[in-house]
Amino acid sequence: MAFLRKLYASTRADEMAQVPWDQADVDAFLTQQFNAQHDFYQAHHPDADYLVIEADGEPIGRAYLLWTASHLQIIDIALLPAHRARGIGGGLLRQWLERADRQGLSVGLYVEGYNPAQRLYQRNGFEVEGENGVYLKMRRPAMSRRAAVHG
Repeated sequence: MAFLRKLYASTRADEMAQVPWDQADVDAFLTQQFNAQHDFYQAHHPDADYLVIEADGEPIGRAYLLWTASHLQIIDIALLPAHRARGIGGGLLRQWLERADRQGLSVGLYVEGYNPAQRLYQRNGFEVEGENGVYLKMRRPAMSRRAAVHG
């Protein structure tokens, strides 16, 4: 849990740099926000896979995935700053999409409108299908099993 809290804080670092709070207030806020997010995910996605991403035996990120009979929902993916923009997330995404294609699953995710990962998702066939003011809802339709196998 300590690593997951640290990772969560790293995803909010730019935002926290803009607030006039001392470090203790920032830490308390981020702990509260992490706990709320964690509790929400556990309550609303109890069947999800909660994975820690490792490199050389060290934790560098997390991926929360919900596989169903017809759909893969990428609930969350995050990497520590030193491991971002190095192809790690893209490589994982391609693995998950290949598995989804083999199973004929659609794939969905939510991403902040300002997140540069949007370009990665678009390159991999995701299209925006809605937004709620903060997040874009992106979806990649199911590939037929035949098309996925035969390319």
